[in-house]
Amino acid sequence: MKFLFKSRKLELGSRTLVMGIHNATPDSFSDGGNYKDVNSAVAHCLQMLKDGADIIDIGGESTRPGDTSILSIDDELDRILPIISGLRKASPDCIISVDTMKPEVAGEAIRLGADIINDVSGLKHSKDIAKIAAETNAGLVIMHMKTTPKTNKHDYNYENLVKEVSDALVKSAELAESYGVNKNSILLDPGLGGGTFGKSAEQSLELIAKILEIKKLEYPVLLGSSRKGFLGKLINEPEPKNRLSANMAVVAWAALKKVDIIRVHDVKETCQFLKAFNHLQFYEI
Repeated sequence: MKFLFKSRKLELGSRTLVMGIHNATPDSFSDGGNYKDVNSAVAHCLQMLKDGADIIDIGGESTRPGDTSILSIDDELDRILPIISGLRKASPDCIISVDTMKPEVAGEAIRLGADIINDVSGLKHSKDIAKIAAETNAGLVIMHMKTTPKTNKHDYNYENLVKEVSDALVKSAELAESYGVNKNSILLDPGLGGGTFGKSAEQSLELIAKILEIKKLEYPVLLGSSRKGFLGKLINEPEPKNRLSANMAVVAWAALKKVDIIRVHDVKETCQFLKAFNHLQFYEI
């Protein structure tokens, strides 16, 4: 399977790829405020590339549970554009994803060098995200979100979790295609975690366990479990940075089930793990 974006492509299927997270935010749940200026932010992105990241995902607005504040377009642009521009200059061939729900932000980010739009709202915040992706030939990550972004009206009620998430993802993907987005430029993310993402701890674990059902939808699949609260509940660990061991279990499962991309904070450890995992698979064959 090929994932197309701009004039480039990623070959998928031979191994699970790693998307490294850079939060250009003062308030993200596990690493907000870690990078005080553009130079340190770009240095962090470059280090993730050195550690083995295939994609760098840069976001300027927190989606932590309980946050209902809406960041202005200008403030979000101010946070991420200098980093995208600096990273593109420092690493011309790297693959950059912009984590945003706003079409205005997505458009400017793509213009300055981003390749992929990662929309955690799954086009719920604005269908114009699909228009931007189509017009620029950018890749598009569509994540399942149960309710409207930035709301306290959390809804964890499902009659059939996997089917309802699958149906909603396909509906959003077909909407994107109706705006002109190439089917081969779409990634699906089941949207793990609570809050507006709308999954309890048990529901998040069920989606991971049944990820092959999402893969049957015939789109590449991305999983983002890194440091999330449901892992903390599973291992009784309140500190997000101390949840690496639990997330490695998800990485192992994802690699075993041929998930296309895993989105993580801890790039070096994840890439080292996957290198060993893939080496063992080679011997099995």
